[in-house]
Amino acid sequence: MSDQQREVLVGETDGGADLKLPVVELLTGRGFVTGKSGSGKSNTASVIAEELLEAGFPLLIVDTDGEYYGLKEEYEMLHAGADEECDIQIGPEHAEQMATLALEENVPVILDVSGYLDEDVADELLREVARQLFVKEKKLKKPFLLVVEEVHEYIPEGGGVGETGNLLIKIGKRGRKHGLGILGISQRPADVKKDFITQANWLVWHRLTWDNDTKVVGRIIDTEYAELVSDLDDGQAFVQTDWTEVDVRKVQFRRKRTFDAGATPGLDDFERPELKSVSDTLVGDLQDISERKQQEENRILELENELEKKEKRIETLEDELESARDISHAAKQMADALTRPETMQSQLPGTDDELRRLHDEIVDLETERDELEETLEERDERIDRLEGELESRTDERDRLRTANERLRDRIGELEDERTPDDGVGESAEILQVSGDDHEFGYTDAGTVDDSDLVVANEERDLEGLLETAWLDARLERACDDSLCSTETARRVLAELVRDGPLETERIAARIDRSTIAVQSLVSELRTQSVLERTEERTYGLDGEVESKIASTVESD
Repeated sequence: MSDQQREVLVGETDGGADLKLPVVELLTGRGFVTGKSGSGKSNTASVIAEELLEAGFPLLIVDTDGEYYGLKEEYEMLHAGADEECDIQIGPEHAEQMATLALEENVPVILDVSGYLDEDVADELLREVARQLFVKEKKLKKPFLLVVEEVHEYIPEGGGVGETGNLLIKIGKRGRKHGLGILGISQRPADVKKDFITQANWLVWHRLTWDNDTKVVGRIIDTEYAELVSDLDDGQAFVQTDWTEVDVRKVQFRRKRTFDAGATPGLDDFERPELKSVSDTLVGDLQDISERKQQEENRILELENELEKKEKRIETLEDELESARDISHAAKQMADALTRPETMQSQLPGTDDELRRLHDEIVDLETERDELEETLEERDERIDRLEGELESRTDERDRLRTANERLRDRIGELEDERTPDDGVGESAEILQVSGDDHEFGYTDAGTVDDSDLVVANEERDLEGLLETAWLDARLERACDDSLCSTETARRVLAELVRDGPLETERIAARIDRSTIAVQSLVSELRTQSVLERTEERTYGLDGEVESKIASTVESD
């Protein structure tokens, strides 16, 4: 079986069937796993990690609580972080080497950021590692999964998104075409930026009880699930995927095989299992980076200490010289006053020689001090020059990359314009259709039924009739909560006016939007009493709305 067809077993549906997930979707897709503490969310993430590792695919886990090292019970993984129990202590300067090990040398990595006392250092480390993964994947295009625990800390819904969060969102939007997937994990979906959730093409909903969290479930899946999700048992979840005909399945995930380092401590004796270690060569490469940096810092400190000692010695000799000058002056005064100068000379033997010796020693020390200062100044100038060159080259690299991406996008547009109308090609491509930044609809260009397509100007009159003040207010409220545009909402209503109740999958195909985006919209339209659900996942116009629209059509 090829990697494209390969699947891994992660649990069992409530009907007793095995739940298998495609490896390529796990590695390159956009996933979201959520559930309150103790519901099984971290166990599910570990099960997925175990299956990928068992199949021979590396990944990088951003561990915010130090609970994934148990995977080392069965698998050779590099555990990197700030604690002494890690295989290697690293900082942001190791980011490129970490990405190289993960992508080019197939080394699975646990990036443990829980031990950093300075949160800015941990944030910079994650940001630089993610940036290096994204940059290298542009060239390698190798299926690879980045797992991020507590993703709401980096891309919060109700706060500013920093540079690290923006980079994770960028990976969610653009990483798939390079082979870089992302799995975000959080116990509070209401706290996660909705852009990230609506982009996901596979989602796992474990037990949630807070109203704000269950409302998110109702908007993304359907209103009935907002109540059902609070009754799930430990390890149970609703699994929602874009690649199956059945959108939502109730699943019991299996227990992880490896040591559960995140379990709540009990009264029983705690015994940590024997963990597998990575090769000394890998750790040695990373230690070399740390040692080089430490050597540079030690050399600078050594030169500064040496300079300080020289300056203190110069001060001492200057004091001695001043004292000797005073003695010499006193001796001369005494020689002038006495009639027998030979007596004075015998009392102060070698005074001029001592002064000369002290003076020469001071000159030598001052010369050494000046040379040390020049060495430090030259080193500082060289560092400043190299930093300037690096910044210049970084700016030039970013500019060239931006220009390259624009050229690629333009080439893609030109290739799309040359594509035959029948949509037949060597392979079907995923095309992002028009819409605002919050609508992430995708369609397979080779599977669209031409009979369901309607030219925009043919429906313009019908959609124009739907632009009424009494209806616009409801549509705007629904669209604000679903993150869809009012234009999309009118297109949905136009389809329902023309053909009556339709399933959400049918509506999505007609207006060329994803099922997840359409389900979120129709759920909000139902809340605003614009639509009603006639059957499971089937919606039609509310009776009052249908009457008003009919009267408007007759009057026109």
